Amino acid sequence: DICQGDLGDCWLLAAIACLTLNEKLLYRVVPQDQSYSEGYGGIFHFQFWRYGDWVDVVIDDRIPTFNNQLVFTKSAERNEFWSALLEKAYAKLHGSYEALKGGNTTEAMEDFTGGVTEFYEMKEAPKELYKIMKKALERGSMMGCSIDNKNSYSIGLTKCTECWNSSMITLTGLVKGHAYSVTAVEESQHKASKVRLVRLRNPWGQVEWNGPWSDNSKEWVSLSKGEKDQLQHQSAEDGEFWMSFEDFKKNYTKIEICNLTPDALEDDKIHKWTVSVNEGRWVRGCSAGGCRNYPDTFWTNPQFRLCLLEEDDDSEDNEVACSFVVSLMQKNRRKERKLGANLFTIGFAIYEVSMHGNKQHMQKDFFLFNSSKARCKSYINLREVTQRFRLSPGEYVIIPSTYEPHQEGEFILRVFSEKRNTSDLECCRSMIALVDMDGTGRLSLQEFRHLWNKIKQWQGIFRHYSSDQAGIINSYEMRNAINDAGFRLNNQLYDIITMRYANEGMNIDFDSFISCLVRLEAMFRAFQAFDQDGTIRLSVLEVSC
Repeated sequence: DICQGDLGDCWLLAAIACLTLNEKLLYRVVPQDQSYSEGYGGIFHFQFWRYGDWVDVVIDDRIPTFNNQLVFTKSAERNEFWSALLEKAYAKLHGSYEALKGGNTTEAMEDFTGGVTEFYEMKEAPKELYKIMKKALERGSMMGCSIDNKNSYSIGLTKCTECWNSSMITLTGLVKGHAYSVTAVEESQHKASKVRLVRLRNPWGQVEWNGPWSDNSKEWVSLSKGEKDQLQHQSAEDGEFWMSFEDFKKNYTKIEICNLTPDALEDDKIHKWTVSVNEGRWVRGCSAGGCRNYPDTFWTNPQFRLCLLEEDDDSEDNEVACSFVVSLMQKNRRKERKLGANLFTIGFAIYEVSMHGNKQHMQKDFFLFNSSKARCKSYINLREVTQRFRLSPGEYVIIPSTYEPHQEGEFILRVFSEKRNTSDLECCRSMIALVDMDGTGRLSLQEFRHLWNKIKQWQGIFRHYSSDQAGIINSYEMRNAINDAGFRLNNQLYDIITMRYANEGMNIDFDSFISCLVRLEAMFRAFQAFDQDGTIRLSVLEVSC
């Protein structure tokens, strides 16, 4: 159990409480091979997801104290310090403890997992919210909730600057403007019917719900010891408590779910998803065009192409559509808050473009005469804006922007979409382009034979290095495989290829292997066409070709 100290970072502690429910995730953030005894050097390592990459944060073992007591986060056990050290590492990541005052639970959840977050306002929550919550926890998702404090609460920002102010505590023991973590969702037999229950935790380690199904309420009397044990019920002032799902909906105003992958929680089927990560920036006077309300500059915003190629595999849905999630996150605003940087109001719009049109930056006239096919629900001053969409197969362009023009900052745009276990269409297009000498997009018999011979040659190399013929090769074997294919590269290129084509397990599948060799073949062929003395000089048009 962890307890909040004098710092207004209940949002962070709620996320840490969720993190402790998943051992694998916890040990990713807090590496297990650290102790105070063997090889102890007075330092600790922690890992956080930071805008597409995992970064290692190293801190010393000095923790702020006053009168021999920890000032900030502490554990219930006096000789347990991992939570205080984790808080210190997270503060270092953002520049100071001061930077952790006030925040959004999902911000920390994403930094612990690299996941993607979805919000539900209770008054607009879907009918199947209980099912969504239950499936989310079963899949290892992290979940937080809060109560709107109308006096000082701003949308998406859970503040806790006056944590012990009695006016913030309701008659039922819940705290307004304060972050809670959801730790379990269960059903139990109560008298003649089943009751749906939700378990929550207050990061303070005390001040709990005192209504129905609270620690000492009469509802527990009707349950057997086995049922109580199954629900891990205990009467202790530890900040953790149960309440009915109906009371949960009635008292809380917002729930935040951080999915490790953006699986459709409403579906029973398990989908495989792939993620595309794009970094960009809005530059004042160049690419900070603001939202659609500013037509003279909107078109100057960064633009990102999105190809939706295959429809969802949903037998119960006759609609031809592709599911995907778009996540726009602004970078480093919390760290730069001490310099006066606040969160921008951000959002995005999605426009359909021609599949076979040019790939150039869409100009002003396009946006004047075309409306968006989809857009985020609203522009909002959060670190991240996320939304799920279903659109027809085709090619689209995503326009991320601030609400006002001329606001300068960096961002990361992530697109999560379904991945099929068939050859990637982009890979097929690359192979055709490699041997399509007349630029028709079609292959003659001679061109096809040349391509087929290449594929058979590369397939033989892939099989040779595939461990146990499992359909993958280890990234360490990729160097030998590329050499066997006739390419001699420097170490920097091998590093780039590994980062580009290897998955999380550092393995490369056949599609990725072929895509890599196709691109290498095309680059070597282009170089040889221009090469006269071992170096080449290209014009802008030649590079774009």
